[in-house]
Amino acid sequence: MSLDFSSFHVKLEQLGLKYSESLDQQFEEYYRHLVEINEVMNLTAITEWPDVVDKHFVDSLGVAALPNEQREEILALFNDGATVMDLGTGAGFPGLPLKIMFPQIQLILTDSLRKRINFLQECGDILKLSDVTYVHSRAEILAKDKSYREMQDIVVSRAVANLATLAEYCLPFVKVGGYFIAYKTDTVEEEIQAASKAIQMLGGEVSFVHHYVLPGTDLHRSILLIRKVKSTPKRYPRKAGVPSKEPLS
Repeated sequence: MSLDFSSFHVKLEQLGLKYSESLDQQFEEYYRHLVEINEVMNLTAITEWPDVVDKHFVDSLGVAALPNEQREEILALFNDGATVMDLGTGAGFPGLPLKIMFPQIQLILTDSLRKRINFLQECGDILKLSDVTYVHSRAEILAKDKSYREMQDIVVSRAVANLATLAEYCLPFVKVGGYFIAYKTDTVEEEIQAASKAIQMLGGEVSFVHHYVLPGTDLHRSILLIRKVKSTPKRYPRKAGVPSKEPLS
């Protein structure tokens, strides 16, 4: 069955992104492998092509929806080969769509489940991706590794967790001057208020919040930019499981 890319192309154009036959091929190969493996492994509840386009692919590229100044800064980092870590990537979102669209980035995909990392490695082979590292680990453990801690230009996460917990997972990996980019819903303001002290304790500062609607849908999303302004104290993140059970406040 051939896939209709016309709607996807329109949405990419609305985000100011270019498309090509080679990009279409990579997104198609990613989609087909996703739905094939999803038959035997729980990767996503979203499997229909139009829904995957909207809720996974376009959503993952939401950084392109940022206003001009912020958009230019982040996309310039991508185009200059930034190190980008996707923490708790799951089925590869947002990391793999970002890598397909911005092949210059040096991508690190992390997940706590080995079978998901195996799936992502298969995707990387099928899509012929270079400069991708696949890491099977929990954030609380990996953050103690000097080769990853405070070494990333950007850490992205679309994981479903409260912002205080996500910040404790993600900010230790961001180098001072870099960004933690959280993909959130339109209720992010409440989360920011609850997590403001935690973000500060972890060395972060809320730089920008952008609310938008996914192109061609009625789905409300937010992109949150948190700049790393000082080093994260060594005691963070706390032991495995603690950040989710007892968020910093």
